[in-house]
Amino acid sequence: MRKIDFYDTTLRDGEQSPGVNLNTAEKLEIAKQLERLGMDVIEAGFPAASPGDLDAVRKIASTIKNSSVTALARCVKSDIDAAWEALKVAECPRIHIFLATSDIHMKYKLKQTPEQVVNTAVEMIKYAKSLFPVVQWSAEDAFRSDRAFLAHIVEQAINAGASIINIPDTVGYATPKEYGELFKYLKENVPNINQVKLSAHCHDDLGMAVANTLAAIENGADQVEGTINGIGERAGNVALEEVAVALYTRKDFYNIQSNLTLNEIKRSSQLVSQLTGMVIQPNKAVVGKNAFAHESGIHQDGVLKEPTTYEIITPELIGEASNNLVLGKHSGRHAFQDRAKLMGFDLDQEALNNAFKEFKKLADRKKEITTEDLWTILTNQQLKDSEAAIYELESVEVQYVSANTPSATVKVKTPENEVVEATTTGAGSVEAIFNALEKVVDGTVHVLDYRVSSIGKGRDALAEAVINLTFNNEELTGRDAAQDVLEASAKAYLNAVNRSLLQIHIKQMIGTI
Repeated sequence: MRKIDFYDTTLRDGEQSPGVNLNTAEKLEIAKQLERLGMDVIEAGFPAASPGDLDAVRKIASTIKNSSVTALARCVKSDIDAAWEALKVAECPRIHIFLATSDIHMKYKLKQTPEQVVNTAVEMIKYAKSLFPVVQWSAEDAFRSDRAFLAHIVEQAINAGASIINIPDTVGYATPKEYGELFKYLKENVPNINQVKLSAHCHDDLGMAVANTLAAIENGADQVEGTINGIGERAGNVALEEVAVALYTRKDFYNIQSNLTLNEIKRSSQLVSQLTGMVIQPNKAVVGKNAFAHESGIHQDGVLKEPTTYEIITPELIGEASNNLVLGKHSGRHAFQDRAKLMGFDLDQEALNNAFKEFKKLADRKKEITTEDLWTILTNQQLKDSEAAIYELESVEVQYVSANTPSATVKVKTPENEVVEATTTGAGSVEAIFNALEKVVDGTVHVLDYRVSSIGKGRDALAEAVINLTFNNEELTGRDAAQDVLEASAKAYLNAVNRSLLQIHIKQMIGTI
C-alpha cells in the first residue's frame, strides 16, 4: 500500500477562523494531541506575525518529538529568519514558504511579473535551504494559475532545493476532476517532479474540499494538508479526520495507508472544538454527535440485527466514548486518577488534586457524571497554571422578575487582589451581568458574539459559554463552564479579558515592550 503523510495546520490556518484566539498553553495542548493522533507534520504557526506567535512555535518545537514541526513564512528573508529562530530547537525542523502564482495574485497583490515571481521564489528557497534540512514551497492560488507557468516555477523551485511542493486550491474553486487532473499534469510535465513530494491543500468554499483532496491522492499526491474539524478562514479547510476515515474505510479502493492513530480522532476533535469555541455541527461526518445515531425505526431494527447494515464505520474506530455513567459521588481519588490517565491526561499531583475537588463539587450537584463532564474539568485544569485568572469571579447575583428590568451584582477579585462589587441592569439577565462586569474591568469592552451550549445531556448538564469581544480594541474569545448558565457566562467574559492581560504579560517577559 502507498503511504501518504498527514500535515495538520489547525494551529496556523485553523486559527485564522473568525473569532478564534488560542493562547500558547492551548496551542501546546492541541499540538501534543496532534502528536498522539500521529500527524506526520504539525504547522505550529506564523512566527513572523508577532513575538507571541514566535514564542508559541518555539515552545511547540521544543516539546514535540514524534511529529515534524514546521511554520509558515512568506518568501521574505525576515520571515524565514523568524521561522528559524522559532524552529531551530525542533527535533526535525522544516519550513513552509509560499508565493502566489496566479495571474490575478501576481498582478494585483504582488504587483510583479511572472519572471520576478520565479526569481523571488528561487532566491528564497535557496536561502531557506541554507538553514532548514526540509523546505516546503507553496504556489499560492495554484489551481487558478496558468498551468504552463505553474509547471515552470515548480521545476525551478525543485532545482532550488524544495523537498515538498504544495499545490493549494486557495479559494476552494476547484472541482475534483479538475484538481486531480492538475496533479496528473504536473507529474507528466515537470521533468524533476520525482525528486519531491506533492502536497494537496484544499479549502471548502464550495463544499468540495474532501472530494478534491481524495482526487489529488488518486493522482499522485504524497501529502495532504488540512485541519481538525475542518476549521479555517471563510468556509474552512479540508477536515483531515474525514479524509483519514475515508481512506481507511475504502482502502479497497484507494490502497493508501498513513501513520494516524484513528482512535484518537474523537479526542482531537473535542479538544479543538472546546479550545477554539467552534461547535461541531451535529450531522458532521465522522465526529458529529449524530454520526452514529439512528432515528428511523427501519435503521434501528437493521443495526440491532447487524450493525453493518447501516454503519460503515464504528464509533470505536475513532475513539468515540460512551456517555454512560463513568464516575459518581462515591468514587475515590484513585479511580479518578485512573480515569484521567485513561482519557490521556498527564497532570501533576497539584493539578490532579484540584481537578478531583472540582469533580467532587460537580458530583454533589449532578446525578450523572459523563465523560464529557470529566473532559471539561480535566482540560480546564490542564490549562489553569498558564492561564491563572487576573480577574477572578467571586460571586454573581441576579434579580429577575418577568415584568421588571433584571439587575445583576458581581463581586470580582482584581489584579491588585482587591474585591470589587458592581450592580447594574440590562435588557436581560446576561446583559445585566456583562454591564456589571464592564464597570469592574479596567478597559473598554464591546461584546461581539455570545453563545451557550450544554455539555452532555439532561437538565443538570454543565453549561459552556463562549464569548467574542473586544477589550481595548483587541478582539478576543473567552470560554468557561459551570452548572449555572449565568455563572458560566460571567466567567467566560472575564476569561476573554484575562487573555488580553496575559498576552501583555508574556510580551513583557520576552522583552518586546
